[in-house]
Amino acid sequence: MKKHSDNPDQAFANLIGLGNHSARKSYYSELVGKLDELEAEKNRYEWLFENAQQGILQVALDGGILLANPAMVQLCGYPDATTFCRDITQLESRLFSCTDAYEEFRYQLVQSGKVFCFETLFRRYNGECVHVSINALLRHADKEQPTIEAFVQDITERKKTQARLEELNEELEERVASRTRELVKLNDQLWQEISERELAQRELKVAKEAAEEANHSKDKYLAAASHDLLQPMNAARLLIAALRERPLAQQDGQLVERVHLALENAEDLLTDLLDISKLDQNAVQPDISEFRVSQLIRSMVGEFSPVAEDKGLTISACDSQAVVRSDSRLLLRIIRNFISNAIRYTERGRVLVGCRRRADTLSIQVWDTGTGIPQEKQDDIFKEFQQLECHTMKERQGVGLGLAIVDRIAKMLDHPIEVSSVAGKGSMFAIDVPLAQNQAPSMLISSFSMPVQDRLQGLPVLVIDNEENILASMQALLSQWGCNVVTAASAAEALEACRHQDVAPEVILADYHLDHGKVGTDAIVWLREQFGLALPAAVLTADRSADCRAEFKRLALPVLNKPVKPSKLRALLTHLA
Repeated sequence: MKKHSDNPDQAFANLIGLGNHSARKSYYSELVGKLDELEAEKNRYEWLFENAQQGILQVALDGGILLANPAMVQLCGYPDATTFCRDITQLESRLFSCTDAYEEFRYQLVQSGKVFCFETLFRRYNGECVHVSINALLRHADKEQPTIEAFVQDITERKKTQARLEELNEELEERVASRTRELVKLNDQLWQEISERELAQRELKVAKEAAEEANHSKDKYLAAASHDLLQPMNAARLLIAALRERPLAQQDGQLVERVHLALENAEDLLTDLLDISKLDQNAVQPDISEFRVSQLIRSMVGEFSPVAEDKGLTISACDSQAVVRSDSRLLLRIIRNFISNAIRYTERGRVLVGCRRRADTLSIQVWDTGTGIPQEKQDDIFKEFQQLECHTMKERQGVGLGLAIVDRIAKMLDHPIEVSSVAGKGSMFAIDVPLAQNQAPSMLISSFSMPVQDRLQGLPVLVIDNEENILASMQALLSQWGCNVVTAASAAEALEACRHQDVAPEVILADYHLDHGKVGTDAIVWLREQFGLALPAAVLTADRSADCRAEFKRLALPVLNKPVKPSKLRALLTHLA
């Protein structure tokens, strides 16, 4: 009898036909490897089954629990898996807290073979219930009863949170309803207030329209009246200037000076009122350009030198080659006001105009040795109709609008203003102007030199104006300066007068608004063509509109605003000559 092998592997090999004499014994090693892999996979699944966070169940469709992992046992509160599987023999009566829920679960599972996210209540070991969500599959094994494989997750906290959210939602809905009732009540009150307010607004609108219409009428009146007011004032100013330069008796001279001061006060007030009106209406638009600041300073020093000399003051300037970026006309208005105030409030000493660079700006400063401004009044001087007391009643007094205009212009240009003053010692007014990138600009402002009487001797000057009083005043003043004056009311009359008097004009001074809709610029162009010469010319006008300034700039014509200051007129004539 053949003896059995003592080697189990050999026995297993012989059993499956892989003995020493079998042709298939070469596959043995592969088969053993596959068996090892299966064993490892089995161990992995067993580890996952034991350590899964979710509960895992295997249940007979019509019977009790076959398998349950520790998570499932813990979820249901049983001491161990054996007790759990032993006690729960019927799912509908022992595990599901509601038979109807189990029937619904079983029906869905049988119909589709799977159930996902089925939420229900499981009965725990101590009789309490726990909310769970079930994902299950129905497995059909050959010749065996179908089984249910289920993954169970505890959703008790989620259900509590959901219940709390529903409770909060109900509370919120109640609060919303309560608030809605309050808002409805408030809304009714608001509608009542709105109705009353609309009535008040309609009344205010009517009043506002009436005020705007009145303001518009005022502006139209000022604009229309300015020309008519400035024309006779211009004639009076020129006549008074002619009288001041003539030798008069002492009493007559004093009367002329008083008339001169009265006219200057009236002129300043009217000019300032017009400027304030335009600034308040935003009718002034800056014309920004780059120019050398020395042009402004020299022009102002030349203009105010005679005024300073009459008061026994010295006015000087520290020249600067800096180029700034601003509106030359508006900046000139500010500097003129600074210098005018400095001379007005300085009894003795000097006025100095200088510049100081500060990073990317240039500070244009006007210093004086005048009365100074108390600290508590330095903010008030920029308000309308605020002025310091004059020490001498004979001096021309201000009207309190100059610095208010300066303040508005500086804000429009975005140029900061600085004031420094010590009462009894003097003041310093300054404005900071941006420096230009290009330090070599074209000349934008003519710098009139001090007039020299000899340059005007025998100078043929043609004056065109539709106002007879102004023609007479210009005739008197210019003749007194030594000019050979020809006057006319239109371009045609001017040409005829020149031919009749056999005079070839070297300078033309023309009013802008002439009779019959004619303008002085057209008259200048026509007369240049008739004489065949590019005659030097200037426009004298009371029209300060932006359109006119643009027209004068396009034609490169100097302009003097009426009432014309005799010193400016003489400087302009000297420059043109």
